[in-house]
Amino acid sequence: MKRLLFIYNPRAGKEFLRPAVSDIVDIFVKSGYEVVIYPTQSYRDAFRKVQEFENGEYERVVCSGGDGTLDEVVTGMMMRKERIPIGYIPTGTTNDFANSLHIPKQLFEAADNAVNGEVFPCDVGGFNDDIFVYIAAFGLFTDVSYETRQEAKNVLGHLAYVLEGTKRLFNVPSYRIKFTHDGESIEDEFIFGMVTNSRSVGGFRSMIGRNVVFDDGLFEVTLIKTPKNPLELQEIIAALLIEQIDTKYMYTFRTGEINFESLEEIPWTLDGEYGGSHDEVHIHNYKQELPIMVPQKHIASLRKKM
Repeated sequence: MKRLLFIYNPRAGKEFLRPAVSDIVDIFVKSGYEVVIYPTQSYRDAFRKVQEFENGEYERVVCSGGDGTLDEVVTGMMMRKERIPIGYIPTGTTNDFANSLHIPKQLFEAADNAVNGEVFPCDVGGFNDDIFVYIAAFGLFTDVSYETRQEAKNVLGHLAYVLEGTKRLFNVPSYRIKFTHDGESIEDEFIFGMVTNSRSVGGFRSMIGRNVVFDDGLFEVTLIKTPKNPLELQEIIAALLIEQIDTKYMYTFRTGEINFESLEEIPWTLDGEYGGSHDEVHIHNYKQELPIMVPQKHIASLRKKM
C-alpha cells in the first residue's frame, strides 16, 4: 500500500476535527493508503515532522489545522530535496488560503480532496531564509493573529481578530521603508504592507484584486502610506472595510521579487505567525514549486490563462 502521513493540530479552530479523525482516516485507507497519524505537540512540531522523514517513506502528506499548521508543513516540504503532494483539511479560524484554492470547508469532503483531488503546482513565497504560503506582512493589525489567544479564537472565531485589532487603532506604528522591485525604488512612510498570493486576506476578499492566479510567479503587493491626520486614517480604514483600493494612500502592484529596507527592525508576520523582526527583507516567488491537492473542477480557475 501507499503510505500517507496525517499531521493535525488537535487545538485548531473549535476542535471540530477530534471526533472525526477515525472517519477521516477511513477515507484515506479506502483510497489505498496506509496511514501514520501524528497530532502536533508544540509550535514548529509539524515543520520538524515533515522535514525529518526519509525520502520515499510517504507518497502523500495531509495536514489539518489553521493557516499556521499549513505554513509549517509547507515550509518543511520546501526544505526537502524531494517534494510530495500536500493535502489540506482546513480547521482554523479564517483559512484564507484554503478558501482561495476552493478546498472544501466540510471535513470529509476536504479529506477526500486530499487523496482524490488533483495535484496543483502552486506558487510559494521565499522570505529571506524562510518560507510563507500566502502572506508576508508588517504593520497595522499584523500581530493580531499570533497575539490573540487560541481560546479566544476557538470561542469567538473571526470576531476575536476584529476585537483584538481595534485596540491598535489608537497606537498606529509608522515605518520609513525603501522598497525595490522590477528596477524601481520608492521610499515612503508606511503603516502596513503585505505581499500575498491569495484571493482573501484576513477574511476580506477583493482587497488585492479579483484576478489573482496561483501559478503565474507573481505576488500581489499592497502598501498603505502613513496617514497625516485622523481623517486620513478613517478614510483608509473605510476603504479597507469596503475592500477597495484607495490610490491616494496605497501602492498596489504585482511582482515576482521585492526588497524592503528600513533603518529599524520591523516585525513581520508570515501566514499569521510571527516571522521575526528585520531591517532587510528579500521576498522571492518560487513559481509552481508547491504541489498541493485541489478539487479537479476548480483547477482551471486557479491557473494563469494561456
